[in-house]
Amino acid sequence: MSVDDKSRRPDSPTEKRQRRILSPEKKYQIFLESQRGETPVGEILRREGLYSSDLTRIQRKIKEGALESLAKRPGPNKKTVSQEEYDALKQDLQEKERVMAEMAVELAVLRKKTNGGSWER
Repeated sequence: MSVDDKSRRPDSPTEKRQRRILSPEKKYQIFLESQRGETPVGEILRREGLYSSDLTRIQRKIKEGALESLAKRPGPNKKTVSQEEYDALKQDLQEKERVMAEMAVELAVLRKKTNGGSWER
C-alpha cells in the first residue's frame, strides 16, 4: 500500500474518512471520464476516493441541471425582487392609494363649492 493510499483509507473499520468537497468542475471531469469508458469506473472511483453512490449522485445532478437548462425558454429572464423590496413597494402603493382617495374626496368637495353648493340651481 502506498503513502497516498494510506491518506485516503481509514486505518480501522470504525475510523471514518474525512469528507472531501469536490468542486463542480472536478465533479464534471469525473462524470465525463466515467462516460468515456476508456478507464474502468472502479479505477476512477478508487483514484478519487469515491463510492459508486457518489458517482450516481453526480450523474443525477448533471442530468437534472441539463434538463433544467434545456427547459428554459429563450428571451429575457423574469426579474425577481427581494421580500424587503416587495414590502416597500407594497407600502408605497398603499400610501398612494390612500392619498388618491383623499384627493377624490377633496375634488368632490371643490366641485360642490364651484356649483354653488346647492343642488337646486
